[in-house]
Amino acid sequence: MTHTLTTGLETAAPQRLGISSRALFALCALNFFMADVQAGIGPFLGVFLQQHGWHTGPIGSVMTAGGIAGMLATIPAGAFIDHTTKKRLLVILAALCTISASLLLLTSQSLLVVTASQLATAVAGAAIGPLMAGMTLGIVRQKGFNAQIGRNQAFNHAGNMVGAGVSGWLGWRFGLSAIFFLEIAFGVCAVASVVMIPEKSIDHQAARGLEDGAGERKEQAEGLRSFLRHKPLLILATCLCFFHLGNAAMLPLYGMAVVSAGKGNPAMFTAMTVVVAQAVMIGVSLLAMRFVAKRGYWIVLLVSFASLPVRGLVAGCFIQHWGVWPVQFLDGIGAGLQSVAVPGLVARLLNGTGRVNVGQGVVMTAQGIGASLSPALGGWLAEGLGYSTAFYTLGSFALVSLILWACSASTMRSAGGVPA
Repeated sequence: MTHTLTTGLETAAPQRLGISSRALFALCALNFFMADVQAGIGPFLGVFLQQHGWHTGPIGSVMTAGGIAGMLATIPAGAFIDHTTKKRLLVILAALCTISASLLLLTSQSLLVVTASQLATAVAGAAIGPLMAGMTLGIVRQKGFNAQIGRNQAFNHAGNMVGAGVSGWLGWRFGLSAIFFLEIAFGVCAVASVVMIPEKSIDHQAARGLEDGAGERKEQAEGLRSFLRHKPLLILATCLCFFHLGNAAMLPLYGMAVVSAGKGNPAMFTAMTVVVAQAVMIGVSLLAMRFVAKRGYWIVLLVSFASLPVRGLVAGCFIQHWGVWPVQFLDGIGAGLQSVAVPGLVARLLNGTGRVNVGQGVVMTAQGIGASLSPALGGWLAEGLGYSTAFYTLGSFALVSLILWACSASTMRSAGGVPA
C-alpha cells in the first residue's frame, strides 16, 4: 500500500458542482441532533443506575459489555457502509434503535434489561460514526473533507452541550426519567434532518474513497488484509486504544465521585460535566481544522494525547464541585482535537483504496477496545482503592500513547501530509 500522500491540506469550503446548500445545512443539523441520540442517556447512566441501587463496579461492567459489542460491530459496519447506497436509511434505523434501547431502561433496571440496552446502543453507535464520515466524504469529496468534518464536529459538540444542559434541567426539575423523552425529541429531529439530505448529493463511490465515482471501479477496492500492513493506520489505532482506555471512564466516574461525596445534584452536576467539555470542543473543533492545515495531523494528536495525564492528575487531586471546570476543559481539548483529526487522517491515509469507512471502523475498533475496558477498570479501581487512585491510574495510560506517537513522528508526519 502506498503511503505517500499529497501535502495540500485544503480547508476551503467545498466547491464541487452539485453540492447544494441544502445538503450541507442538513448535514450540520444531523450532526447536531444525532449527538444526543448517539450517546443515549450517556453520562447520566451512572447516576441513574446509582439511584436504583447499583454500585460502581457493576455499572462499569455493563458499560464495558456495551463497549465490547460496539467494538466487534465497527469493522463489519464500516465494510457494509462502504458497500451500501442506503446510508440515509441506515442513519434512521440506527437512531430508532438507540432510542428504543434507552427507553428499555425506563421499564426495568434489571441486569438483563440494562445490559441488553447497552448492547443495542453500542451496536447502533458503531454504525453512526462511519455513516456520518462516509456521507460527508460522499458529499464534499476529499478536497472539502477537512473543513466540513470540522463544521460537523462543532455542530455535534453543540448538540451534546445543548442536550446535556436541557437534560440536566429536566432531571433536576422532573427527575432523571425526563431525560429519556428529550432523547426522543432529538431523535425525531435527527430523522427529519437526514431526510432533508438529497440522495443524489451523496456520491457513494467517493464516500468509500474511490474518487471518480465510476461503478466499474468497485473492483479496485483493496482487500481487508491490507490494513494489517498499513503501518501509519496501525500506529494511530494503537495510540487511540491506550488513550481511550484511560479516557472513557473519566467523565462518568468524576460525576459519580462528586455526587457520592454529596457535593453536587446528580442531574445538574452530570449535565455540567458534559456542557463544559462540549463547549470547549466546539471552539477546538473549528480551530483544529485550521491547525491541521498549517501544522499537520501529528502535532494536533500529540497535544490531544498529552491532555489526558494532566486531566487524570487534576481529577484525582480535586474531587470538588468546581473541579469540573479544569477536568472537563482538558477533556474538551483532547476529545475535540481527536474528533476532527482522527477521521480526517484516516480519510487521507486511505484515499483511493475504496476502504475508507472500513478504515474508520478499524480505528473505532481500537478506540472501542480501550473504551470498553475503561469503565470496568475504572469502576472496580474506584470501588476497591478509591476515586483518586482510579483517576491517577486511568490518566497514566495515555503516557503509552504519548510515547509511541512521539517515537513515530517521522512516519506519521509524512503519512499525514506534512513532511518530517
